[in-house]
Amino acid sequence: MSQRFNFQIDATDGPARTGRIQMLRGDIRTPAFMPVGTAGTVKAMLPENVRSTGADILLGNTYHLMLRPTAERVHKLGGLHKFMNWDRPILTDSGGFQVMSLTELRKMSEEGVKFQSHLDGSKIMLTPERSMEIQRLLGSDIVMCFDECTPFPATHEEAEKSMELSMRWAKRSRTGFDVGEEHAARSALFGIVQGGVYEDLRERSIGALTDIGFDGYAVGGLAVGEGQETMFDVLDFTMPKMPTATPRYLMGVGKPDDIIGAVERGIDMFDCVMPTRSGRTGQGFTRRGAINMKNARHKDDTRPIDEECSCPACTQYSRAYVHHLIKSGEILGAMLLTWHNLQFYQDLMAGLRDAIAEGRLAEHANAFRTRYAEGDIEPI
Repeated sequence: MSQRFNFQIDATDGPARTGRIQMLRGDIRTPAFMPVGTAGTVKAMLPENVRSTGADILLGNTYHLMLRPTAERVHKLGGLHKFMNWDRPILTDSGGFQVMSLTELRKMSEEGVKFQSHLDGSKIMLTPERSMEIQRLLGSDIVMCFDECTPFPATHEEAEKSMELSMRWAKRSRTGFDVGEEHAARSALFGIVQGGVYEDLRERSIGALTDIGFDGYAVGGLAVGEGQETMFDVLDFTMPKMPTATPRYLMGVGKPDDIIGAVERGIDMFDCVMPTRSGRTGQGFTRRGAINMKNARHKDDTRPIDEECSCPACTQYSRAYVHHLIKSGEILGAMLLTWHNLQFYQDLMAGLRDAIAEGRLAEHANAFRTRYAEGDIEPI
């Protein structure tokens, strides 16, 4: 691969890998968790604070940014990196998932998806070519091809029809990406494997995508209601068929034990709104499981949220204070809890990377799961 994008595997432990994606804007250590910056910001966080947690890359949302402030305006203002003051890599999704979720407001065809803006009701057409153009205008480092996220549940026939459409769109995405030669010369394009819960469809999807050729490959259509057991079953038969020399990205996942199980099966990249959304709604993640900071049991608790965490919420404030902020609806409560949750997720990834490098992933993962399942310990 070219200097713009190189994936280096430093160590393996079973199917799990640790390494780095080398890009012009910096290295991405894998396995990696990407905080979600939907509208050009990781909610309740300053960019430098996100970086301080250990995040090497952020995710931006094509659908929201194309509607407001528009990709053209972001481009005119110097691109998304300058616009949001983040100088490291950004991955942008294609907009397909959000558009597909607008079931009452969109109409799908071979050309693309026509939908109604949730902001002003205007009619917009999103095609593979337009998705590539938007991501190019934003200045994305890792561009996702345009696809249909197959709903769950879906029959084999429905999943097959959806997957085949996504593969035709993937080919158009590849062509549309390559048209922007200057952007393509410094960025990467990922394909998205679809096929629902069906092994034969996933295998056909992988074959179609590798024939087209991409810098990395994502697994889409999971974490959409199928449950962890089914998700792991799909990964079990999908991952052995995936290319090994390129990054593998599981989209929209997820909970800490989901991430661990996926890493054990060979996934390299993740994104999810869970740590940030939970931070705004009073849920904190600790090494002994998730806790609800709204609960009255925290109101006199002088302990930190997590004794082993190095974030400001844990080193400078008590559970009692964070509880007070959350109950009072103070913005600082959402800020501190979000910061903590992002630190927890980055610590989780760092621990997995170290364990893989040292050949002790199974021991590390089992110990983490056991402790996480114990639940939060009441103060003595």
